[in-house]
Amino acid sequence: MRLTGIPLLASVLLLAGAAPAVAQARPSHAPAVVRTDLGPVRGQAHPGYRIFQGIPYAAPPTGNLRWRPPQPARPWHGMYDATSPRSQCAQLAPPYGGETTYGEDCLYLNVTTPARARRLPVMVWVHGGSNTTGSGSAYNAAKLAVDGDVVVVTINYRLGPLGWLAHPGLETGADRRYQAGNYGLLDQQAALRWVQRNARTFGGDPRNVTLFGESAGAADSCANLVSPSAAGLFHKVI
Repeated sequence: MRLTGIPLLASVLLLAGAAPAVAQARPSHAPAVVRTDLGPVRGQAHPGYRIFQGIPYAAPPTGNLRWRPPQPARPWHGMYDATSPRSQCAQLAPPYGGETTYGEDCLYLNVTTPARARRLPVMVWVHGGSNTTGSGSAYNAAKLAVDGDVVVVTINYRLGPLGWLAHPGLETGADRRYQAGNYGLLDQQAALRWVQRNARTFGGDPRNVTLFGESAGAADSCANLVSPSAAGLFHKVI
C-alpha cells in the first residue's frame, strides 16, 4: 500500500455536492443488471452512468451477531432490487434532513460506475461523522464516477456503541476479538473484501482500489492502512 498525493478536497467536492446536472438525469431504459457472487442485482441506468444501491455486503449484525465481527451475507434467489438505498446504521443524531430509515440491519453499500466501465480504478468512500453519524447513501458519486472514469463504492458501517464499544463483558470464551470494539472497522474491511470479489462484474479493477474518506472516515482509512487484517484489500489511500 502507498499514500497518494491526489488532493482530497477535489475528490470530496466531486463526491459530496458538485453533481447537480448528473444527479438529476432521469434513468434510461437500458438494463442495469449485473451478477454478484451472492446473486443478480438490478440497478438504474442513467445517461453516462449506472448506479446500484443498497447491496448487502454482510449479514445483518443483529441478535447473536450484535457486537461481533461481520458475517457473510446469504445468497439470494431471483433478482435483487438495487434501485434505492437501504437502511442507514442506527445513530442518535442524524446529520441529514428528510425522511430516512435507520436500524441495525444496515451493512449495505452502493456502486456507481460509468456506463461503459471496463477494468477501471475503484474508489471506496468511508463517510465521516465522528463514527457516530452518517451513511454511504448520503453522497452522490455520479460526477466523480463519470468525470474521473472510476467505479465509486460508498459504504455503511456500524456507528456509535454498536460499532465501537469495547468491554470485557463481550468476550466469548478464549476469543478476545469480541471485546476489541472495532466492529465498524471490521465492517469496512468486509466491504473491501466484497469489492475484491465483485469489482470486475461492475467494470472495476480489484488490483487498483483506493480507500478514501473525510473526518472520521479519513482516520478509519489510516487505521485500515496499518491493520494486518486489511492487508491486500486496497492499494492506495487518500
